[in-house]
Amino acid sequence: MGISSMLPGRLGFGTAPLGNMFRAIPDEEAAATVQAAWDQGIRYYDTAPFYGAGLSEIRLGEVLAGKPRDEYVLSTKVGRVILDEVEDPAHRDLGEKGGIFEHGRPNKILNDYSADATKRSIEDSLKRLGTDRLDIVWVHDVAQDFYGDEWVAAYESARTGAFRVLQKLREEGVIKAWGLGVNRVEPLELTLDLDEPQPDAFLLAGRYTLLDHERALQRLLPAATEQNVDIVVGGPYSSGILAGGQHFEYQQAPPAIIEKVERIKALAARHGVSIKAAALQFALAHPATAAAIPGATRPSRIAEDVTALNETVPAAFWADLRTERLIQPDAPVPSA
Repeated sequence: MGISSMLPGRLGFGTAPLGNMFRAIPDEEAAATVQAAWDQGIRYYDTAPFYGAGLSEIRLGEVLAGKPRDEYVLSTKVGRVILDEVEDPAHRDLGEKGGIFEHGRPNKILNDYSADATKRSIEDSLKRLGTDRLDIVWVHDVAQDFYGDEWVAAYESARTGAFRVLQKLREEGVIKAWGLGVNRVEPLELTLDLDEPQPDAFLLAGRYTLLDHERALQRLLPAATEQNVDIVVGGPYSSGILAGGQHFEYQQAPPAIIEKVERIKALAARHGVSIKAAALQFALAHPATAAAIPGATRPSRIAEDVTALNETVPAAFWADLRTERLIQPDAPVPSA
């Protein structure tokens, strides 16, 4: 298990913003952003049917169609089937993520983690992406933020449906790896306790960042390391608040988070460190982390991510974060 050996680098590109997250993005801008990621040497791309009701997959596929398929790694997700029937995107029930893709395509999104829906979802994704194969498939959002108290029922449907289908596809060589892609640690902890099926990796968004990592450190990451299940960190900038934006958890950041970010920024300024570098390198410092996949909608953001990855961050900065109790005392930090 594990996916580190198949990933072409520690920095990937998360394409949720290309589904018109928060705003309507012109097609030309979306295409230029994907091309910028390619030009900057990024060769791992993650997407999902949920992102704009297929819009992210379509936009990503249009650019990657001109690239050699063997030169990049591609992941998408199952759990949502995109229908031809339309609805008002602004009125979808998305749990805690209401309105996140209200500018996306109007196609109706059907939540379904069954075996048949998983197979259909993969077939549809292949068509939207314009490719003949997927490398990694994540089971998407079987967690509290979308299903509330019903999340365990959604998880159980995935366990008996999607999990088994993906394990079989991996065994047959149709895909190289599978796992869960969620915004909460509990479904991942539950999965690590299963004897069968066994995932290769998890995509964990927003739960191993400078702003929120205590819970993941307690049990999830040690258990994942022990079982050789790699972690891909999604949302290393906490929905944008750690990269100059105003969102945290896909909503307007609350005062307590804004205050914490300002304290981190002050320390970063004192040490001459960009907050993007601090956020990205912190997420990648844990031994369980195989890659981080920040999102972007502007080409310039990609260059910023590459610069942040390679920036030299002094050890004194990490020490001050610990002293100020802005990170957990046992959280790994980059070595000098």
